[in-house]
Amino acid sequence: MTFQQVLDGAEILAQSGDPGVSSVEYDSRRVKPGSVFVAMRGESSDGNKFIDQAIQAGAAAVVTDSAEEKPRPGVAWAVVPHGRRALARVSANFYKRPAERIAVTGITGTNGKSTTAFLVESILSAAGRKSALIGTIEYHVARKVLPAPHTTPEALDLNRIFNEALGNGATEAVMEVSSHALAQERVFGVPFDVAVFTNLTRDHLDYHNSMEEYFAAKKAMFEGCGTEPPRAVVTNLDDESGAKVAELSRKRSSVVLKYGWERGDLHADNVEITTRGTRFDLITPAGKIAVFSALIGRVNVYNIMAAAGAAYARGCSAQAMAAGIDKLACVPGRFERVDCGQPFTVVVDYAHTDDALRNLTALARELVSGGGAKGRVLTVFGCGGDRDRKKRPLMGEAAGRGGDFVVLTSDNPRSEDPLAIINDAVVGLQKTCVRYSVEPDRRKAIALALAEARPGDIVLLAGKGHEKVQVTREGAVPFDDLEVAREALRAVGFECDAAKAGAQG
Repeated sequence: MTFQQVLDGAEILAQSGDPGVSSVEYDSRRVKPGSVFVAMRGESSDGNKFIDQAIQAGAAAVVTDSAEEKPRPGVAWAVVPHGRRALARVSANFYKRPAERIAVTGITGTNGKSTTAFLVESILSAAGRKSALIGTIEYHVARKVLPAPHTTPEALDLNRIFNEALGNGATEAVMEVSSHALAQERVFGVPFDVAVFTNLTRDHLDYHNSMEEYFAAKKAMFEGCGTEPPRAVVTNLDDESGAKVAELSRKRSSVVLKYGWERGDLHADNVEITTRGTRFDLITPAGKIAVFSALIGRVNVYNIMAAAGAAYARGCSAQAMAAGIDKLACVPGRFERVDCGQPFTVVVDYAHTDDALRNLTALARELVSGGGAKGRVLTVFGCGGDRDRKKRPLMGEAAGRGGDFVVLTSDNPRSEDPLAIINDAVVGLQKTCVRYSVEPDRRKAIALALAEARPGDIVLLAGKGHEKVQVTREGAVPFDDLEVAREALRAVGFECDAAKAGAQG
């Protein structure tokens, strides 16, 4: 492929040279002889500073979003107004526009994206289709499970994934689309066939200046990211912003499927939530579907409806929906149980917003109060550093109002002092008059909560979910809430391995 061919459709201010090119890169450390190096301004760094490094590594061409950079002798050159848009166009061209050859379902919203994505993937599999999954927890490509450095990867990495998936027979791609990715145009040029909106609650206001700006980023997926609007939109009618998405999408001629608890094109009837799972009648345009899911709670009824709406829009049958929902036993780090034979329940969950904590503790309360039981809700949580400080007291209040005992600890403090973060959160916690303890060391905090638990209680380890590291000012250190909880339970005499073997047997 030539430089001119990979630039096709990109906005170009100036261009010279047309060599053959062997790859596209935006990281100068990955450049090889014949590469096109896309130098673009990022959130915390500027790729234009590494142009000469890329050329030394053998770059045959440079695409830059800086008019101040002067062309280098012997190297093809292009100046563009938008670096990330150019990266999207160039990488799509290099991989022969894979997003246009695979049916992409995008899922956005504050909470529920990961679970909804896993459910859609499971239903598509039950329908006999091959798909790729891209999201917060992990990527699934060509039967491989890959680590997920970002919820939504950069455009180059995204096109690589689509291309590999197509090469292995995939016809579908299911992806979480974060507000950061939309604001940074990482999905520019991706034609979403189906777009799903779950909900909008307070989050990421360290990045977006207001809830209005946060919603504006989410809306971009439904307006079209350098493409036509999605063919079909699935949106939560019980969420105020979801209703706005429905109206916006209707005006743009998308097929709109609305879901809600008691109303909408998809809704729930005869809902029964127990410790074993969730059973209900799912009312859809295809008729009533009897559903059972191992996923527990009201929030997962919403996630199931969202996934079923997306699957319906992709032409999946009622039988495939029921089978796919039933088949998904769990989602890593989403109400994931730790079973070591202990007489109380231990759950790891990604809840890291005040709304998610309210939903999590409400579900826990429902479970420990069933059948006349009097179990308690014990919650371990912390707040992320270098993030929205105003969210911290709201999270403290949510944990306090939903629990009987709270251990306030560290999450990912990043560059901040853990005690400073805790001081922000404790203000909301103290408003509730709940009994609480402060323990900045998360490992000790988890052990403290487990030592406090009595038969019939539920211990919630909230905030980190599937994450395998804790990010501090010293860097990332290995830390997995699931494994730390197992270690603490083993230390007091429970047999985790035996309980796991018994469950599998």
